[in-house]
Amino acid sequence: MQIQVSQLIVKFLQQLGVDTIFGMPGAHILPVYDDLYDSSIQTVLVKHEQGAAFMAGGYARVSGRIGACITTAGPGASNLITGIANAYADKLPMIVITGEAPTHIFGRGGLQESSGEGGSIDQTALFSGVTRYHKLIERTDYLTNVLNQAARQLVSDVPGPVVLSIPVNVQKELVDAAILEKLPTLKPPPKLQISPQLLEQCAEMIRQAQRPVILAGYGCLQSAQARAELRRFSDHLNIPVATSLKGKGAIDERSELALGSLGVTSSGHAMHYFMEEADLIILLGAGFNERTSYVWKQGVLNPSKIIQVDRNVAQLEKVFKADLAIQSDLGDFLKSINACCVPQGLEPKPRPDIAAFKRRIDQQNIAHNTVIFGEKFALVKTLFARLEQHFDEGIVLVDDNIIFAQNLYRVKADDLFVPNTGVSSLGHAIPAAIGARFALKKPMFAILGDGGFQMCCMEIMTAVNYQIPLTIIMFNNQTLGLIRKNQHQQYQQRFLDCDFQNPDYALLAQSFGINHFKITSDADCQRVFELADFHQGINLIELMVDQDAYPNYSSRR
Repeated sequence: MQIQVSQLIVKFLQQLGVDTIFGMPGAHILPVYDDLYDSSIQTVLVKHEQGAAFMAGGYARVSGRIGACITTAGPGASNLITGIANAYADKLPMIVITGEAPTHIFGRGGLQESSGEGGSIDQTALFSGVTRYHKLIERTDYLTNVLNQAARQLVSDVPGPVVLSIPVNVQKELVDAAILEKLPTLKPPPKLQISPQLLEQCAEMIRQAQRPVILAGYGCLQSAQARAELRRFSDHLNIPVATSLKGKGAIDERSELALGSLGVTSSGHAMHYFMEEADLIILLGAGFNERTSYVWKQGVLNPSKIIQVDRNVAQLEKVFKADLAIQSDLGDFLKSINACCVPQGLEPKPRPDIAAFKRRIDQQNIAHNTVIFGEKFALVKTLFARLEQHFDEGIVLVDDNIIFAQNLYRVKADDLFVPNTGVSSLGHAIPAAIGARFALKKPMFAILGDGGFQMCCMEIMTAVNYQIPLTIIMFNNQTLGLIRKNQHQQYQQRFLDCDFQNPDYALLAQSFGINHFKITSDADCQRVFELADFHQGINLIELMVDQDAYPNYSSRR
């Protein structure tokens, strides 16, 4: 049976399991949109294409499934780049469909042409550095191979964005519907088998250690069952657990063995434990990047022995030499090591008093004036304490601000914390949270500052249009806080292009038709948790922060 390429693309999306696609139509992508009309895929009209990419990324991040977005040619496609780059950095499976001008006008100055011909924008070059696979489909005779390559990248061990750009005339061409039947069954690559010798070596290193510690990263959140197996492993052997920022929530942070986050913007509990107590560090799916390593601070890992486990071989020994490096899915590794704990005779270590250790570090921080949050942040502390206590069920925090929640919110077993760690783009939280809510029906929070809010606030209307429950927590200090902090710390308070005027957010929320709460006191904070509908409503919570309040850390930037 002959069908249009546009219909084939829609059927391909359905075959990938796509049920929601975020985007904005234009003339050069309308054939695909017309076939979406009769499909089971829900289309979501965004306010800006960057929002579509962030929504697709948020959807993929919380669900583990393929996120999808669609736009027209030219600016429609180029507006996606930051969101695609974010998904690339976070290794999120995302498929992007863009239109293109018809092939017969390539090189002749066609409207929104981006073929690279005749001096036009070269869209392939634009996307080449932020995609796993990108193809401008100029003909249909190799379409089977293109779709095959795209699908393989999306389900690979290290996935990322795939972009298919299709000229509008090619979308209308007829092809054999059997193309889809020629594609192989899509399934994840086979899991690596861990040799018994490596497990024995790992067990022996743990046996010999007196004070092992675990650093759990994003890999422990990506892998099925890894969180449960990590909890068993830690509890059985009495090994404390710290997380990277991206791995926050790999262990319930209310646990007696939870050290909190390791990283330059954290309280320092984990760093001091690593440097002062540990003799074996077990890195599980955690990269040792700039933030986690305290800008590669000497002594954070040394002189401890190191076991590193990661599913991505490129991460193994990337910035340090490990005593034992194992390529494995984290869930598989932890399940295997748990299974061999008893046969190998691994006895529990003496249970460390992590609460007492944290109190000692806190006292040191007070004595040395290195407490990360002073009194000016009291209201922020109150907000996160109430947020943590308010929900029995799990919630999702999509966080652009990062530093507050990293230190002040203890992620529970059923929570999901989504920090903006990709390319750390302002304007991510609101659209990413909207995309996440399409995939996961939990109370959804977008956390960001007023600078980032103004970059993405129109996407609130996307939530309104599709009745997506969402609570936005916005910190209002009328400045780009990180820039102002650095100009204060390192540039003699020569403040430039960081401060700005804000709109009246109560009136803005009213214009959107959403709820607004302003927090200037503890009483205001209590009122929010008494009145706000976090399950079905759309809320903007505005918390006032002193413009001259700076978290006490230095990123050396």
